[in-house]
Amino acid sequence: MATAKKAPAKKAPAKKVAPAAKKAAPAKKVAAKKAAPAKKAPAKKAAPAKKVVAKKAPAKKVAAKKAPAKKRTPNAAFMKAMTPSAALAAVIGQTAVPRTEVVSKLWTYIKKHGLQDKVNKRNINADDKLKAVFGKAQVTMFELAGLIGKHLK
Repeated sequence: MATAKKAPAKKAPAKKVAPAAKKAAPAKKVAAKKAAPAKKAPAKKAAPAKKVVAKKAPAKKVAAKKAPAKKRTPNAAFMKAMTPSAALAAVIGQTAVPRTEVVSKLWTYIKKHGLQDKVNKRNINADDKLKAVFGKAQVTMFELAGLIGKHLK
């Protein structure tokens, strides 16, 4: 495309100046010399052009990461204060708290009493108070939120 832009520019002055035909011929040779390296240059630049595109792609990903950086509004269902059952109240207290706080207080209780399994830290060994909440002696941390839901109103 670069050669196409140069060629019309050279032809336009050649048409206006008829006696300068000798000057037009050397201009064509210069254009031909410039055209040959121009054809070789894109071949060499073809690989870097792909790298430039590859560099642009991560920039788009960075822009995508910036979009969720806006402050998220918390879901009202999670922030709603809920009253714990009697069994759960023995562990976390009587006050109505959101689900997120219930899980946080349970983990505080678990760590304070050393109820996390020593070998597999994903497991929680229940004491008497937690057995009433969980219904079994050992629970994985992934089951924790599901089991708590039954004790909140």
